[in-house]
Amino acid sequence: MAKSDDTLLEFPCAFDVKAFGRHDTDFEQTVYELVKAHAPALTQNDISARSSSGGRYLAVTASIRAESKAQLDAIYQALTDSDQVLMSL
Repeated sequence: MAKSDDTLLEFPCAFDVKAFGRHDTDFEQTVYELVKAHAPALTQNDISARSSSGGRYLAVTASIRAESKAQLDAIYQALTDSDQVLMSL
């Protein structure tokens, strides 16, 4: 396993990418497509979603096998660049 000096993570590793957006869009599919572009092994089974208590927002988690910090940076940049993503963790 390789450890980068600028992260505490050791790659490869299991990693959950979380994104939050409005429930009234195809948000779950959008997150899937954005993450899959950088994590090709991602399947629909690796995605889970949960509605907010009021039902206005959706939290989507993509469970991936992270290969590098650069890969995670690219995923988070794609999520940040999307108008549908309100926040990502």
